Amino acid sequence: MAKADVPQRDGPAAPLGVQPDGRLPLPWLADGLAAARRLSGAHALLIHGPAGAGHFDMAVLLAQSLLCEAAPTGAQATACGRCASCHLVATRAHPDLRLVLPAALRVQRGWTDEDDYIAPKGEAKPSRELRIDQVRAAIDWSQQTSGRGRGKVLLLHPADALNISAANALLKTLEEPPGQMRLLLTSADPEHLLPTVRSRCQRLALTLPPAAQARAWLQAQGLDTPDALLALAGGSPLEALAWAQDGLNPALLASLPRRVAAGDGSVLAGRPIPRVVELLLKLSHDAQVQAAGGVPRFFAAASLPAGADPTALRIWQQALQRVARHDEHPWSAALLIESLVSQAGAVWPAQGGGASLHSLP
Repeated sequence: MAKADVPQRDGPAAPLGVQPDGRLPLPWLADGLAAARRLSGAHALLIHGPAGAGHFDMAVLLAQSLLCEAAPTGAQATACGRCASCHLVATRAHPDLRLVLPAALRVQRGWTDEDDYIAPKGEAKPSRELRIDQVRAAIDWSQQTSGRGRGKVLLLHPADALNISAANALLKTLEEPPGQMRLLLTSADPEHLLPTVRSRCQRLALTLPPAAQARAWLQAQGLDTPDALLALAGGSPLEALAWAQDGLNPALLASLPRRVAAGDGSVLAGRPIPRVVELLLKLSHDAQVQAAGGVPRFFAAASLPAGADPTALRIWQQALQRVARHDEHPWSAALLIESLVSQAGAVWPAQGGGASLHSLP
């Protein structure tokens, strides 16, 4: 599944959309809302942009705006956040809004009570795909009469997760939605979608916020010194917050490269394999950039150990990429992390860690 958004870590009680005091959940989405007004006639809208830009929140804001009972019928002005319809959207109880997410994302958010939560028997893990069962159930829902009389909104997040069967099942509804229904799809990379899906949607592009706005938002969330985490997150404040909630802080982040180079993986113990591999891939990327004389992107240059061996770095990077492609494999997490970190010592032999390159996974 393409990474269209960072999963929320604040549980099922977190309200969605515009708050009763008029605040947006993510202030940098105001420009996107203004752009959406120029697309108010679109029956299918594809919300796209870099990962971590707030695709899901933008889609919910648009759905709330379309269903808001204080706005003129059919308008796409900002929702009031106070009417009964806005309250129903915020609590995920609106009868005319259908949120279709992969089962894995629903579990991460704590949303396992909806009708379209599908977890087939016999599966060890919730699916990361949007399945044809979910799409068919949503299409059946779309044929029903609007509960509050202002049309209906079907939101699919992320559309990148549609498997081929599900995407094909959606095409007719995308082309000719029943009644006054609007469809909102999100994507971090629209090129991953079927051309037949893309061609039936108008596009709304999102961007990451400016660094100053991202920094201010993170400070408002309680991160006093967010710059290092913001760099690690590639400029996404949502991703930076997620790393902070995972237990990373600036001091730990500054020490991580040298600890990994010395074969010390204690700071990574107990973390999910995909997050560990993501961290190590970013470290290997910066080591490669530094070796070529460039400026590291994710870690502070002063925190990176010198003297990386190019051949060992390439082999380590390939091993990390293999694991990333199979992150759902039933690895022994502790052994895998220990192996990956110990091999980093072969990249920086002067740091005193590492093992034979032949033991790489």
